Order: sequence, then structure tokens, then C-alpha cells
Amino acid sequence: MKKVLLGLSGGVDSAVAAYLLRLQGYDVTCCFMRNWDSISNNDILGNPSLNLSKCSQELDYDDAVATAFELGLNIIRKDFIEEYWKDVFSYFLDTYKKGFTPDADVFCNRYIKFGYFLDFAKKRGYDYIAMGHYAKRIKEDNEYHLYKAFDKNKDQSYFLGQITIEQLSSALFPLSDITKDEVRKIASNLSLSVKNKKDSTGVCFIGERNFKEFLNNYLPAKPGDIIDIVTGEKIARHDGVLYYTVGQHKGLNIGGIKGRKTLPFFVVGKDVNKNILYVAQEEGNDYRFSYRCFLSNLNLIGSDISGDFSCHCKFRYRGKDMKVNVHINEDKKSAYLDYPGYSYIAKGQIACLYRGERLLGSGIIEKIYDKNNTEINY
Repeated sequence: MKKVLLGLSGGVDSAVAAYLLRLQGYDVTCCFMRNWDSISNNDILGNPSLNLSKCSQELDYDDAVATAFELGLNIIRKDFIEEYWKDVFSYFLDTYKKGFTPDADVFCNRYIKFGYFLDFAKKRGYDYIAMGHYAKRIKEDNEYHLYKAFDKNKDQSYFLGQITIEQLSSALFPLSDITKDEVRKIASNLSLSVKNKKDSTGVCFIGERNFKEFLNNYLPAKPGDIIDIVTGEKIARHDGVLYYTVGQHKGLNIGGIKGRKTLPFFVVGKDVNKNILYVAQEEGNDYRFSYRCFLSNLNLIGSDISGDFSCHCKFRYRGKDMKVNVHINEDKKSAYLDYPGYSYIAKGQIACLYRGERLLGSGIIEKIYDKNNTEINY
């Protein structure tokens, strides 16, 4: 019987994943990963005065223990706090400092869930790890490839675009072919205590917080001017340029301006050095568009991917799949994407490449270019 170490988060998805694996004949052990702790991170920072609210993970741990008991499975607990700080959160902060928009969940998957956690499992004799992700693993031509889940509304393949082929070969995705509604129904039929628990929407392992207040503990707010990039006019003040992302509309607090149409303003760029946030109304300006981007940290999930080709790209989770032309550089560690003018492509975000349902890999958007192939620096 193959042994599986399953990451049990205290939520309904991983709970049902554990049940399905046992139903399929695997020897399942649950493991609760604790990767964020306010007190521990204060110690690491050497600054116990930080205003951090109590982490919700202890409540999640209680739910995970209850779920394991209800399913008749053993559960262990493992801390990766320092690893998370070093490989995920430090990158998260450094990216924000540059004025970019990072995605901690993507690198949490690569380095923590499918990295340190996988190593921990292998050293203890487990054949596989498993999670409650909505994604699909398919073996083709003697190699595992990653595909979108059956439930496209819950598909989480975007967050897995940085995991390696080797990591994928040791991972199971029990929720690959069922819907969220079916997950809820299974949990209800089993009378699991987490059957009605709401989905987590916070940053990976940190939980749901007031994000500006949380980020202010590490990157203190520095208010500055909001400038209409079309007219050059100062129209409002921002709380801190690092807290905003390209394409953002909510939270700008820009009221009606005399002589202007009552159209919403969107963030189109920012100058970290000058502490300026640039905005524009969508009508009559091209500042929101880019036509090319450069991807660093390119991760390809498949030995059959190289050269130039056309495919689709998801520039952000919940974004549409957009047509792009891909040029992979010789080192296979970076690439250029060309496209016919897309709006609000944000530096620092993850660009995931898809060929149909298959996820080919992903990279970090490092640079963006205008229609004249000139780098956009605002």
C-alpha cells in the first residue's frame, strides 16, 4: 500500500482530499503545516513591538485535528516558519519594495508545500504528498504534466506554475475531477465539522487581515501624490505607493473632479523613487496597455517545451486566458511574450502559459513594453 502524507489545512478541500485518498486505497497520514507565527516572526525581526494580530492558524490546527479524528486518520504537525520567511515572505517584501505586485501563494507552493514539505515526507518514507488543490496531473510520454482541474471555477493550476517536474511526479491531486459543490456534499454526508467552513482568501499561511495594516508593519506607509498621467495634474493623495497595484480601482478615494467626466480612475503605474501613484480614466488613453513583456524565473513543466510558439497566458488568477506569442531564450530561464495590446499587465505578477488545458509553466513579469518596443518604466 502506497503511503501518502497529506497537507491538512483545517479546511474542507483538504479534508475531502484525505477521505478520497483513503477510499482509493492509500495509506494516508495527515500533516498540519505551521508556517507563520506572529511571535516567532517578531523574534526573527528582533522587533517585538510590531502590531501583528494573532494568527488564525491555531484555530485551523484545531479544525485539522478534529477532521483527522472524524476520518480515523493520524495527524502530525510540522513547522516551516523560518523556511517560509526566508524563501517566500522575504521575496514577497522585496518585490513590493520595487513597486511590483508579487504572488506569495505561487512561491509558497514551490518552496514550502512542494519543496520542504515534500522533502520532509520523502525522508520519512512516504511515496507521495497530496494537497487539496484543484488541479490535475496526467502522465504523457513517460512524464507527468499539469492540467487544469475539471472544476474551472475553482481551478488552481495558476498557483502551481512554478513547481518542478520532479515535484509534480511525487504529488497527488484528489480533487482533480470533482466540483466544489461535490466536495461540500461529501463533507456533509460524512458530517465533517468543517463541512460549512468558508474558503480562505488571505495570503498563503498568513490568513485574512487588513492587508494595508499588515504590510505597514514591514513597509511603513509613506503618503504621496496621485497624479493623472494623461494631464500631469495632481488629483489626490495615496496612503503609500507600495500598497497599490496596476489595474486597481477600489481604494483610490478619488471623488468627482470639476470639469471631468464621472468615469472611474485606475492605477496605470507608479514611481517608487518619487513616491508617485499614476492613474488614468480608461477613456481616451493608452497608458494602461502593454504589447510585450519579459519573464524571469521561467519554469517549464515538460521537457517538450522550447523555442517559439503560440499559446494562451493567464496574467493573473481569475484573469482570462489571452493569446500570446512566446519566445523562450536559449537558457530556458527567461522568455518574451508578444501580444496585441493588453491592459493592466503588472510587473511582479505571475504569467502562466497554457496550451489548451495543459499548463506549460510560468514566469515572473519583470519588464513590460509599449507598442514601439520601448520599456515602460512608470
